[in-house]
Amino acid sequence: MAKWAIGIDIGGTFTDVVALNYQSGALRTLKVLTTHGDPTDGVMNGIKQLIEHAGVTPADVARVVHATTLFTNALIERRGAKTGLIATAGFSDIVQIGNERKYDLYDLGIEPAPALVPRNLRVEISARMDARGNEVAPVDAQEVRRVVEQLVADGVDSIAVCLLHSYANVAHEQQVQAVIADLYPNLSVTLSSDVAPVIREFERMSTASANAYIKPLAMGYLDTLRRRLMELGLPKDVLMMLSNGGLSHIAEAKKTPIDLLESGPAAGAISAAHHSVRDDHANLLAFDMGGTTAKLCLVEKSRPAISYTFEAARQKRFAEGSGLPIRITTIDLIEIGAGGGSIAYKDALGLMKVGPQSAGSEPGPACYGLGGIEPTVTDANLVLGYLNPDYFAGGAMKIDVSRAKSALADLGEQLRCEAQEVAWGIHDVVAENMASAARVHVAERGRDPRDFVLLCTGGGGPLHSYYVAQKIGVRKIICPPAAGVASAYGLLVAPARADRAKTASFRPSTDELASLEQMFSSLDAQVTEALAPLDATFGPIRLTRYADGRFTGQGFTLTVALPEGPYHPADEAAVRRGLVAAFEAGYREKFGRTPPNVPIELVNLRVSGEAPPREELIETPLEAAASVEPRAWRPVYFREIAGYHNTPIYERAALRAGFTAQGPLLVEDEGSTLVVGPRGHVTQSATGNLIIEIGE
Repeated sequence: MAKWAIGIDIGGTFTDVVALNYQSGALRTLKVLTTHGDPTDGVMNGIKQLIEHAGVTPADVARVVHATTLFTNALIERRGAKTGLIATAGFSDIVQIGNERKYDLYDLGIEPAPALVPRNLRVEISARMDARGNEVAPVDAQEVRRVVEQLVADGVDSIAVCLLHSYANVAHEQQVQAVIADLYPNLSVTLSSDVAPVIREFERMSTASANAYIKPLAMGYLDTLRRRLMELGLPKDVLMMLSNGGLSHIAEAKKTPIDLLESGPAAGAISAAHHSVRDDHANLLAFDMGGTTAKLCLVEKSRPAISYTFEAARQKRFAEGSGLPIRITTIDLIEIGAGGGSIAYKDALGLMKVGPQSAGSEPGPACYGLGGIEPTVTDANLVLGYLNPDYFAGGAMKIDVSRAKSALADLGEQLRCEAQEVAWGIHDVVAENMASAARVHVAERGRDPRDFVLLCTGGGGPLHSYYVAQKIGVRKIICPPAAGVASAYGLLVAPARADRAKTASFRPSTDELASLEQMFSSLDAQVTEALAPLDATFGPIRLTRYADGRFTGQGFTLTVALPEGPYHPADEAAVRRGLVAAFEAGYREKFGRTPPNVPIELVNLRVSGEAPPREELIETPLEAAASVEPRAWRPVYFREIAGYHNTPIYERAALRAGFTAQGPLLVEDEGSTLVVGPRGHVTQSATGNLIIEIGE
């Protein structure tokens, strides 16, 4: 019996569904419009169409993996549950006070991100721990009952519990949870010690509040998804992609849905890393552009960069500090409001701007014919000839060129330009927006974009990668097979992963080594326990130790990888030297030098566990072919030619290893179109990756 896996990625415009056969490497893909009223409708519609088209029976499906941006959108749009907060007396306003840092020093009307929990739903109790976890004031059960009943009377559906210093001692939060469970067993509760057991009260309280805010929505959605998949005869144990780029059992994801915030973009980065290994390109800029946003991630040594901080629902997209701080492990990427649905408009200065407002899938770009009238990036690409109106999204839907031209002409009247000029202007502006963000993202990490290869995925990545690469100085582009559904494909090649953290405040030069090993061993056990339900299909588990360290006296920390454990007392001197050397090496890589004679402090300890799929994916190399004729020719606009050029159009499925051609040309795939300008030269490798070299 064939073994298939199905990956489902819900985006702002499209829901991508992919079926992969691990034994033969066969891949089937489909794009359907996201149904925002009930996203599971789009998922079920896509799965039914795909398995029917691929000839797959539900009994042949061994695994279903899912990623979604629904919960991020719920935070941004404030569509979560009515949430209450229980805090230590005197500290309930932390979520509103924040850290008192202005993200824009010169904006007199600056507005911070509104707290998820309004002041009237924040209550306080007298229980308190000190910074070492010693009890200062015990939990008063009667007091807890009173404040919980008050919150329930006010209509809350979910409660976040964040008590002072619970990272050092979880006892008080657990006692509060027990009281709530006794009173209201079905009420959703989040403990800060479960979701963010590390120091910094504002960030910890913000993370706990966000988890509580989306938890009822997540549990309802995931339960509905699981039930509807079971009705189709598919596996009930759905795997979820986490923001850290790893998979988790659905039951684990339901406990802390905050870990799902960046699951879709994370899957795209994992897909890029997978394709980088296939053609020995270890250092990549992974560029993923969908219908609503574009994402960029650094992949070095075939591994996406990881961050332990994240900001959701920013007031200003590029302004750090303008959003809600979330303490989760996540793929380190930058997100830009530039996608196929991004709307072009004339601003107050008479200039054309594109995004971040998006037409989404409802009503969508003007060319969809679903009620949208404003010009978008998709409309511009259609008028420029980059998109085939008869093969949009792999032929899944028809689009109307006349509506796109009409929308562009309306904007052209405002700008006193022809529709063609407006179309190219939109394409060029959105490419510059992405290039500007890429320059900043790469420079902030001490890297030069010219040292990397650009790997493009998503429905819009191949469309825009050529001109984005030119703007940032990249000379080589990789376009993998099925690039339009790369995030959904990434779900099926990702490892299982779990991350756990604990505040320690440990000085390697003086503190007792046995206590450090005890704390790390506890984290090792927690990670192993979280991955245990997936042991039959993922393994063996590889544990990696990290720490957030700093030189004593510094206010902020740097995360570095530590030597492998366990840390035996018999090797005490060597272990201490290894810990110091690991931090100093990471510090020098980041900042270029280290201060002399300053002791090191490890503030937070972290353990990451990864388990690769036990079933190896068999990928058959492509056969070589002498030549391939274009499937069609059509007029396509290129800046270098300053007009439309009769351009060859190739079909991706017809290309074989060794295919080579000089631009300008287009390659149409299911769900995406690769645009190669006049200075580009294309070769297809045996792995199916298209390699584009850009000449001077």
